[in-house]
Amino acid sequence: MLRLEQIKEAQGRISEYTIKTPVIRMEVLDELLGCKVYIKAECMQKTNSFKIRGALNKMLTMPEDELKAGVVAASSGNHGKGVAFVAKLLGVKATIVVPDSAPKIKVDGIKSFGAEVVQCPYDERHNVANALSEEHGYSIVHPYDDYAIMAGQGTIGLEIMEQLPDVNYVIIPIGGGGLISGISTAVKEISPSVITIGIEPECMCRYTKSFAAGERILLPSQHSIADAILTLIPGEKPYPVVKKYVDKIITVKEDDIAQGSIKLLTVGKVLAEFSSAIGIAAALKGALPVTKDSKVCFVISGGNIDPEAIVEEM
Repeated sequence: MLRLEQIKEAQGRISEYTIKTPVIRMEVLDELLGCKVYIKAECMQKTNSFKIRGALNKMLTMPEDELKAGVVAASSGNHGKGVAFVAKLLGVKATIVVPDSAPKIKVDGIKSFGAEVVQCPYDERHNVANALSEEHGYSIVHPYDDYAIMAGQGTIGLEIMEQLPDVNYVIIPIGGGGLISGISTAVKEISPSVITIGIEPECMCRYTKSFAAGERILLPSQHSIADAILTLIPGEKPYPVVKKYVDKIITVKEDDIAQGSIKLLTVGKVLAEFSSAIGIAAALKGALPVTKDSKVCFVISGGNIDPEAIVEEM
């Protein structure tokens, strides 16, 4: 299991390369969401996503000979951009495998750091990354199923508890589970009374269905505008951590997901991906068990979206 001490060590390791993103009070959204709204703005992080935290912690702890051989990562986009950033920082070769459907803004972001991009069908990206690893000797930097990655993402939880120690709820997007496992570990180990809630698309509710079945369930591939959180199965390492520390998981219908980003942009004036604002979407539908006096921190996990994509959904 992931430990708080690992997350604190990760914080010391990556702090000089990352931004301590702000927790922003968003009073303008209180009435819409039915609570006192705060956002943890990882959309303002370097590479415009939380993923750089885990990539840094992982790659800064890898043996030098593994790094020199190069790294490969399967990604929907943001993890790949984080890995590409760290690879450039460390002077190593990076190959990033992304879906054919990956947004151009994410693919261009990866290439901007000098990484090679390989595109393939969505549900084949991990197989392609594994094949490249075997063929070229690249080390795999997994997007979520790795304790070093989870610990890096958990540094967000440490910052939230420092910036907003009297928070009542922390709302977190959930894909494979690397982000929510790290944050929930940090939050619950510091303050067990804080309620942690994961939000996932109804069409790809792998944690909801896995918890109902009592084991990790592999789902068929589905399309969603929440492209960053479409993992088909919970991560093996995050799964028990999420089960231990996360109080509730809520799903959002496909037709409702875009509204989170739309309201955050048009009312809050913050640009965020559909995936990262899915917690806002859940609150808009009244799905969160909060009151008007609850202090609720929404983790806005990324901002790599073309503004035109939001306009198309409006």
